[in-house]
Amino acid sequence: MTATTGAPHPRVSRRIGSIAESATLAVDAKAKALQAAGRPVIGFGAGEPDFATPPAIVEAAIAAARDPKNHRYTPAAGLPELREAIAVKTARDSGHHIGATQVLVTNGGKQAVYQAFATLLDPGDEVLLPAPFWTTYPEAIALGGGVPVQIDTDESSGFRVTVAQLEAARTPRTKVLLFCSPSNPTGAVYSPAQVEAIGRWAVEHGVWVLTDEIYEHLVYGDATFSSMPVVVPELADTCVVVNGVAKTYAMTGWRVGWMIGPADVVKAATNLQSHLSSNVANVSQRAALAAVSGDLSAVAMMREAFDRRRLTMVRMLNEIPGVNCVEPQGAFYAYPSVKAILGLELRGRRPASSAELAELVLEEAEVAVVPGEAFGTPGYFRLSYALGDDDLVEGVHRLGKLLSEAH
Repeated sequence: MTATTGAPHPRVSRRIGSIAESATLAVDAKAKALQAAGRPVIGFGAGEPDFATPPAIVEAAIAAARDPKNHRYTPAAGLPELREAIAVKTARDSGHHIGATQVLVTNGGKQAVYQAFATLLDPGDEVLLPAPFWTTYPEAIALGGGVPVQIDTDESSGFRVTVAQLEAARTPRTKVLLFCSPSNPTGAVYSPAQVEAIGRWAVEHGVWVLTDEIYEHLVYGDATFSSMPVVVPELADTCVVVNGVAKTYAMTGWRVGWMIGPADVVKAATNLQSHLSSNVANVSQRAALAAVSGDLSAVAMMREAFDRRRLTMVRMLNEIPGVNCVEPQGAFYAYPSVKAILGLELRGRRPASSAELAELVLEEAEVAVVPGEAFGTPGYFRLSYALGDDDLVEGVHRLGKLLSEAH
């Protein structure tokens, strides 16, 4: 008898095979590879401060590395003293009063986002996702079994979604709204009144909110940060907050984030993390403890520099023919439209998409930007202004010189 065989199993599962590489990290990696090969590439891709982690935080990590108690496993949910310090810091910075049992320490904000969706979603649950969005959000939603429902915004609203748009997109399958203010990639900041209106809509319709507050301290001008569960206290029992030390304290490489939520949700996410990764590295946790327990003088210094760079970048971008850039109010990104340049001839080519144009810009001007396709809205570039002033000016100058040739 001849044994019958079915179709061969795929080498990579459909679930994992469907994940797209992080576009922002891919652009940053390509820029660094070209730099290592001797090319004078200026990278606007990565969303990380160019400042060093403050010395007191580094010293705390050095001391922690020498202490044998940090050489062992610790609770999966995080060091008890760090969870308590995060609760205190959250009340201090946003006015959101929570207990330490409502905090789960994660390996960066990305793990917090993924675990929140994995904990909240069943297969087929829909997540309202205002666009432009951070490139990781839709992938984390899909990995959690959910369905991202994209809601487009543009310059006319300052890239802010409205309650009317949310209501139009809501269905019986809607479970969660992803909310991010200040926004990556646009730098949009919602006013307290807008935050309240969205929060009250969510409460009225029983929609959970996952709110990403990683850029809470990076707001400029008259803009103010508002935490949705503070503005709408009734939302607290159906709201998850994600945050971390990466942007506030220039600690992107330390990989410490957290999720805050109702105790039952945090306990369930902790059970997941106990199997997924166990505890975050103890040395990094000790560094994070020093960070959140300290003052905010370091972020004040960084915010002043970012504000200066923000104004310079927006001014220079808007001087480029065919480029239109709304002034960002928060985070450290500009999100200019390049739609007017698409289809024009440039160095013998006619880029039809912002992705093609970004590739041309890297090749011809040696400037790395992230195209809008990565954030769900083709026709734009994201440029981080978290880099040195001289490089910023030189990079935008190169970009403008090249794009000015389009005809």
